[in-house]
Amino acid sequence: MTNTPLYDAIGTTYTVTRRTEPRIAEQIWAALGDARTVLNVGAGTGSYEPPDRDVTAVEPSAVMQAQRPAGAAPCITAIAENLPFENQSFDVAMAVSTVHHWRDPIAGLREMRRVARRVVVFEGDTSDPSQFWLTRDYLPEFASLAVGLPTLPELARAIGARVRPVLIPWDCADGFFEAYWRRPEAYLDENVRRGISVWARVGLDVERRVVRRLGDDLASGLWAERNRDLLGLSVADFGLRLLIS
Repeated sequence: MTNTPLYDAIGTTYTVTRRTEPRIAEQIWAALGDARTVLNVGAGTGSYEPPDRDVTAVEPSAVMQAQRPAGAAPCITAIAENLPFENQSFDVAMAVSTVHHWRDPIAGLREMRRVARRVVVFEGDTSDPSQFWLTRDYLPEFASLAVGLPTLPELARAIGARVRPVLIPWDCADGFFEAYWRRPEAYLDENVRRGISVWARVGLDVERRVVRRLGDDLASGLWAERNRDLLGLSVADFGLRLLIS
């Protein structure tokens, strides 16, 4: 996973804002079916690991591993593209918000398919930055982060997966990039931004520009005017998807 150094740098405060969102977890766990043995690839701090299954975690970052809670599933240091398990070792392999960080996403997914009889992946579709106001109006640099990455349909084809949309609740407990779509003031909070890898990847100058412009637009009412159609929604679709193979 190419961003192991990134998470070693920014992951020290990861659990401040990143945690399991129960309504999303319910959908991921339902997709696991009746699996008893689960491999969690790119497991991070352990969010979304099902509590009622036999879970083995794989995570390359020592900083992230150190933040796994007491009693969490055993964690092995390894990368997705080279999983140290025999064929069909697990009922299901899962990966949550991590595939876009892998050196070779297609190879990583095929490894998951090799070691498990079922694969469940939670990932975002980054093909249309205009679908989210933050990337559309403030962060055009986001588009460059996806250059060279496989598209979501390519990821799905690699493992023969069907694709299911996952809506984001307005009060989402997990502070991932799109989570604050109806709470824009949250992006002004440095603690929130530190839990989102996008900001580290676009750089400090870009981050400061976005914060300044968004703050101005919130103060003037321009943000609310542009996004008034979102203010009455309880859930919204910003490209998050479940891939189920």
